[in-house]
Amino acid sequence: MIRLARYLKHFKLHVTLGPACKLTEAIFELIVPLVMAEIIDIGVARGDTDFILRRGITLIILAVCGLGCALVCQYMASVASQGVGTRLRADLYAHINTLSYKEIDALGTPALVTRISNDVNQIQTAVAMLIRLVVRAPFLVIGAAIMSFTIDAKLSLIFVGAMVAIVAVMYPIMSAGVKLFKKQQKSLDGISRITRENLSGVRVVRAFSRQDYEARRFEETAEEYRKFAVKAGRINALLNPAIFIAVNIAYLLIVWLGGISADAGGLSQGKVIALVNYMTQISLALVVVANLVTIFTKAAASAQRINEIFDTAPSIKGAESSPETYADAPAIEFDDVHFSYIGGEKSLEGISFTLNRGETLGVIGGTGSGKSTLINLLCRFYDRDSGSVKINGADVKDYPTAQLRRMIGLVPQKTELLSGTLRENMTLGRTDITDEQIRSALETAQAKEFTDTLEGGLDHRILQGGKNLSGGQKQRLAIARALSQCPEILILDDSSSALDYATDAKLRGALRQRGGITSVIISQRANSIRHADKIIVLDDGQAVGIGTHSQLLKSCSVYREICLTQYTEQEIAEQEAEA
Repeated sequence: MIRLARYLKHFKLHVTLGPACKLTEAIFELIVPLVMAEIIDIGVARGDTDFILRRGITLIILAVCGLGCALVCQYMASVASQGVGTRLRADLYAHINTLSYKEIDALGTPALVTRISNDVNQIQTAVAMLIRLVVRAPFLVIGAAIMSFTIDAKLSLIFVGAMVAIVAVMYPIMSAGVKLFKKQQKSLDGISRITRENLSGVRVVRAFSRQDYEARRFEETAEEYRKFAVKAGRINALLNPAIFIAVNIAYLLIVWLGGISADAGGLSQGKVIALVNYMTQISLALVVVANLVTIFTKAAASAQRINEIFDTAPSIKGAESSPETYADAPAIEFDDVHFSYIGGEKSLEGISFTLNRGETLGVIGGTGSGKSTLINLLCRFYDRDSGSVKINGADVKDYPTAQLRRMIGLVPQKTELLSGTLRENMTLGRTDITDEQIRSALETAQAKEFTDTLEGGLDHRILQGGKNLSGGQKQRLAIARALSQCPEILILDDSSSALDYATDAKLRGALRQRGGITSVIISQRANSIRHADKIIVLDDGQAVGIGTHSQLLKSCSVYREICLTQYTEQEIAEQEAEA
């Protein structure tokens, strides 16, 4: 938690003034027993009503001043805690966005969501308690002990013994609690993961009527969380009884020994009551301390989880300045590229090819052959293990990340639309994209025919994930989004799978007419890539064929087998004859 204390520097006034007000309130509280002692020893003993009234007014003034200080501290704590939480979430989110796919895969999306929400909430609570109670509670304990010494040094040793006993109990409980809260938060990640999977895949779950199975799976994870929570609760539940046992024993000793001293004339009755009041203040303060131990134990576990994210450095960092490019260099060049995911076998082996500017590359192959992996390396979502990947003659590692991504318009295999207007989805926050560019992109993507009928046009609201659109409409909007960015390289990763053949053909024709764009088309349909300038056939991570459609029909058995699943022998013969 000490590392996260840097966020408090933005709230120096609140962190200073808040505890100062609480300290002032605690001082007022420590004065109260002395005033009560005077009321008993002087006012009650002498029957002096005026004295009792004056001291009563003093008690009211102390209470009002203490309340004012408490309200100011509460305000300061609220502002600081919410401010720290806001800044911490912003920094955490910004850091997560710097991580590459590799780090996000390792951490896991559900864990990241839990840490940016639940764990930050724990830190917020700790900051509020830091300002409100961390100074007040210990000061009351120590102050009450000191004030008791001014009344009777011998009886005050009871206070010291009670505090030593309580601290001896609190330390092991706190140590055990940290470990349990870590496990508890980790199991909360599992709940987030299953919840996220079920909500995003609700249609699949219901289509296969697996609601009962998913409910049991959720219950098992929730039960694991419950066990850790109950175990942690049982351990922390020992704090309050342990404190009250020590405090009540101290009460008995004070009343017993104080009564003996009062009978002997060593102590007045008011002072005995004052000692009891100070013991009460100590007991209440120690209960607060016990709760603080629980809160800060949770916060310490959450802080470690948050710092784990901050300590995760991105494995992919862009260059500081733009690299030197060459006009006569290929638009895309792969040279003996090898790549494997964490703990997996080789996903790509020895991939080499070049693609000139303005040309179209088709990529085809079976499931798991490495088609999307090839695109991930080109966009530098992952770094290859060996070999080189170049754009315009410069290695992708030499490009600033923002520049590289702006050069490439990607339409991913899984279409993702965001909640907001159609215009916001097309621009993704960029202010340099005009409505004319958007409409031109929509027309090329064959989406204009249905977007013109939408209520509000470009201001039409898109639901989260595009749930108010069909699969084909979402794919066409994703293609239009990539085109509206005016990229040098357009990548279509199996992005026409939901389109009918006629719309797919119109789309490919419109892309050719647009011109000036180097295209990479990944598809399971041979018809979608047959007119490409170059086709790569991938099989188990290896390029088993590179050439045109007609060349591969003759030279690549894998490509021919794929085509035979989609064309008849006669159609293939006609295509070979056309070549």
